Formats: sequence, structure tokens, C-alpha cells
Amino acid sequence: MPASDTGSAARPIVAFFDVDNTLLHGASAFHVSRAAWKRGHVGVRDLLTFGWQQLRFVAVGENVKHFASAQERALGLAKGLPADELTNLADDVYEREIESRLWPETVELAREHLRKGHEVWLITATPVDIAAVIARRLGLTGALGTMLRSEDGKLTGEFDGPVLHGARKAVAAKELAAALGADLADCWAYSDSRNDIPLLELVGNRVAVNPDATLAAHARTHGWPIMRFDPASIRATVKRVRRDARAAQPEADTSSNPKRQAG
Repeated sequence: MPASDTGSAARPIVAFFDVDNTLLHGASAFHVSRAAWKRGHVGVRDLLTFGWQQLRFVAVGENVKHFASAQERALGLAKGLPADELTNLADDVYEREIESRLWPETVELAREHLRKGHEVWLITATPVDIAAVIARRLGLTGALGTMLRSEDGKLTGEFDGPVLHGARKAVAAKELAAALGADLADCWAYSDSRNDIPLLELVGNRVAVNPDATLAAHARTHGWPIMRFDPASIRATVKRVRRDARAAQPEADTSSNPKRQAG
């Protein structure tokens, strides 16, 4: 249950936001892969395969089998790239591709949390290099994402640690909250996917954002708020944050390094 105290508190409060299909329409890695194709880093076949996965993801949401396939394809696209190239590519496409695909309603929720003095962290299976750019450009606190291994200044096409997906998101969020000294009962989480139920169950305040069918059913069963992208639903969600979210520090500290993965 949300805390009733509206005064400032020494302990930080964290709002966790999923990225793909929660903050952003579609898959962020696809837009970066298209930029990689334009620069000659990947072939047309790779781009078409990734494009099909993007269309399916937008239409039906995450599927474990297709998620694994997409992750393997993403690793193949990354292999051999200079270690800083994903950041460069993400910066390059943010204004041209990503910014216009951000859901303004979810972005406004993130900014409402910042106004409350909360830390706002993106949490996603997307490579942290990409998520960190989105967090930085939006003025958020930071990003938790999948790490990619590099050797001799180039990406190897392998993960550096676990993929931040499903239950692993909850583990990473719990570790970050502990490192910050945050009480999970005061924290918030937003996602569209059934795969993020462990994350949503972890915090004291959760919102299913335009959820897939399984998450919508779970949210209704457990009385979780659901935000659809219609004016009344959006207003109700923003009002709930303003009313129920306990304020932290008067000003949000956005100086944390956004390129970070807990765990």
C-alpha cells in the first residue's frame, strides 16, 4: 500500500519503467539495428529478420521463444562492433527514430516521479548502452539493462552476465533498491508485459501500462491499476501518483551514471 506520509524522506524512492512497449512503441534495439545497417555494420537479411520480429512484437507483445530468437539475433548484430558504437548509434538515432516513438503519457508519468523527488530508472532487456542513452536524453536517473561483453575494444557477441528479462528484472531492481537504501514498499514499477509480473509484484506500487492479455487478467485479479492510452485512464494514473506517491528529496538527483546494471 502506498505510504501516506507526504513529507520529505531521507530514504530514496525508485520508479522502475520498462522500455519496449511501455515507454517506447516497439523495440528500441530495432531502431538502432537499422542505423547499424545504414552504416554497413549488418546485412539486409539481418535487418529484415529483425524487422519481422519488431512487427510481431508490436502486434502481439513478448513471446519467450521469439524473445530468445531476437536476443540471439541482437548478439549477432553486435559482434565485432567497437565497444562504444552502440552508444554512438543510439545517440545518432534518438532524435530521428526513438524520440517520436516514445509514449508521451508514460514519459509524463516518469517526469511526475522526478517532480516528487524520486529516482527514475529504466529497466529493460535491451542492451544497457541503448537504454542509458534514452535515460540520459530524458533526464532520468539511470538505466538497468543487459550487458554485452567486449574484448580488445570490440563486442564479442556474448552477454556479460544474465539477460535482464523476466524474474531477473526483479532481482536487479531488488539489488539496486538495496544499494540505494530504498524501501521497496514505497517504490513503483510500470510495464506492459506478463514477463514483468515478478518486477511488478516486488514493489509496493505497480501499474500495468497498456498490458498484454495475461498481465491485464493478472492485474484485474489482484486489483492492480491499469493505464490504457486514453485520456481518462491517463489522468487517473497521474492523479494517483500525485496523491499517493510519497515525496522523497525536494529535487531529484539525476547525477547517477545511467549506464549501469544491478547485479
